[in-house]
Amino acid sequence: MMSYYEHNRYKRIPSIISTLKSGKEVALVSDAGTPGISDPAYRLIRECLKEDINVTSIPGPSAVIAAVVQSGLPTDKFVFEGFLPKKKGRKTRLSILASEERSIVLFESPERLIKTITDCMNSLGNRPVAVCREMTKLHEEIFRGTLEEALNYFTTKKPRGEFVIIIGKDNPNVYFN
Repeated sequence: MMSYYEHNRYKRIPSIISTLKSGKEVALVSDAGTPGISDPAYRLIRECLKEDINVTSIPGPSAVIAAVVQSGLPTDKFVFEGFLPKKKGRKTRLSILASEERSIVLFESPERLIKTITDCMNSLGNRPVAVCREMTKLHEEIFRGTLEEALNYFTTKKPRGEFVIIIGKDNPNVYFN
């Protein structure tokens, strides 16, 4: 068993490729949802494909899909943005999303959750939101309301765990009142 993550990928990919070429099998497992969603798994997969190594995905828990389904917001069309840029390009990304007609899905850490909710409210308006914590895990929790209500809630309740944020387009009263 070996670790594989964003900061060691350059060192690990050649070793994993070598293991696969020797005829052994490798399983990529994550403790945070499905491998390959907002993590460096795609880099390893891309290298496997370049080397003509077959890649198979076995469906597992997906925080994105679980959150979207349970959000109560439109699921017929949504856009997955992953993590917003921390600094450079953040306002530009949010200004592009302001005209988005689909539900917007974001990932966020507990340290940046309040900033992200504030930035979304300032850029997108007070839209309906479902803030989903620790999806597919023991302490799963979903807050539903408006961005403003979410800001008030998480300002008084310290954010813990990993978050999936789903932001709707329409009037919040349509969904949660």
